[in-house]
Amino acid sequence: MQIHFIAIGGSAMHNLALALAHKGYTITGSDDVIYEPSKSRLKKEGLLPKEFGWYPEKIHAELDAVILGMHAKPDNPELLSAQELGLTIYSYPEFLYEQSKNKTRVVIGGSHGKTTITSMILHVLNYHDIEVDFMVGAQLEGFDRMVHLTEHNDFIVLEGDEYLSSPIDRRPKFHLYKPNIALLSGIAWDHINVFPTFENYVEQFQIFVDTIVKGGSITYNSEDDILKKVVEASENPIRKLPYSTPEYEVENGTTLLHTPDGPMPIEVFGQHNLNNLAGAKWICQNMGVDEDDFYEAIATFKGASKRLEKLAESSDSVAFKDFAHSPSKVAATTRAVKEQYPDRRMVACLELHTYSSFNPEFLKEYRGALDAADEAIVFYLPESVAIKKLDPVSPEQIREAFQRSDLRIFTSSSDFHEFILDQNFIDKVLLLMSSGNYGGLDLEELKRRIAP
Repeated sequence: MQIHFIAIGGSAMHNLALALAHKGYTITGSDDVIYEPSKSRLKKEGLLPKEFGWYPEKIHAELDAVILGMHAKPDNPELLSAQELGLTIYSYPEFLYEQSKNKTRVVIGGSHGKTTITSMILHVLNYHDIEVDFMVGAQLEGFDRMVHLTEHNDFIVLEGDEYLSSPIDRRPKFHLYKPNIALLSGIAWDHINVFPTFENYVEQFQIFVDTIVKGGSITYNSEDDILKKVVEASENPIRKLPYSTPEYEVENGTTLLHTPDGPMPIEVFGQHNLNNLAGAKWICQNMGVDEDDFYEAIATFKGASKRLEKLAESSDSVAFKDFAHSPSKVAATTRAVKEQYPDRRMVACLELHTYSSFNPEFLKEYRGALDAADEAIVFYLPESVAIKKLDPVSPEQIREAFQRSDLRIFTSSSDFHEFILDQNFIDKVLLLMSSGNYGGLDLEELKRRIAP
């Protein structure tokens, strides 16, 4: 097949392009800008566009399909050309469904935890040499790509994102997969630029549950009251399988998971990660992995990329960075780190830079999110608010939203960097949380300060 990618440089898009090239398809693509690591990975496989920009001449009648990425706009010249020629145009999730129509589709969704749960499942399957197709939103140890597609594998494991499918398809991605086996980890309002009310956001999960193939199953976190109501209210004739956080304990900085064979040390920690583990366990069992084999494999799981990643550690200090940015994720991550290191002073730093986080109404969702920290820091750049064409957000609004009187707020990169790098790290835990880059913070220098 000949396939052209419009906006090939995206994190998900370039991985799909690599997977299809590996499968033997002829791949071309365009983009107006491509960042690392996408750029190097595409170049290595000969898929990097020779010139950046949009070129309608790349669109021709011999193409079997065009895959449209979210980065493109509805008036993209290549898209208009493909529409004029009457070519088949897929969004990313539509194409994944087409590739998996004859497979058992396992879809992992939820406002938080879906990447970690999907990563846990794939780690266990890979550990036991069980081959499946997959799509996951993080680079995993032992895997070359985030997307893998074959003709022969029976299962495909898909991370089910609730964000929009493409510029011309406003449906959430996970509505298009029609899972046979599904999991939902929880519901916490996100993506307010697309789902302006909480009720509208919850509705997307109701629709997802109803898209599960009749006779299929939904494994769901029964500790999330909103999710529990959504699943139990669904009239879809599917099996409803609740899960909850397993028993565990923390001993001398090591998390011990209670198993039928006694306490077992594991690499990940925190109540939310143990809850994720419970969901992953039931999905693996639905896929034919027995309990003992699951425990053997999960003991070696070190976490998904960008999720509670240990930056540096010395005998008396440690620093983590995490992708957390939404309120529920920030709260869960902060609690997890404090629980793991209860006797050390914990400094938690959150960078606000998403569209949602600058919305005055949504800001209120952060109430109490940093309460587990001994010292709480918020960093944001007023110019980031201006770039998004939003009303200015004041430090007073942020302090009021978090409901923490001692919250320290930085609006200058240099001041924030100075604060971080000049810390006395003795008997301290530093937690950095953002989906951005902390205003260009020199992480290598931070590592040297902690572990010279």
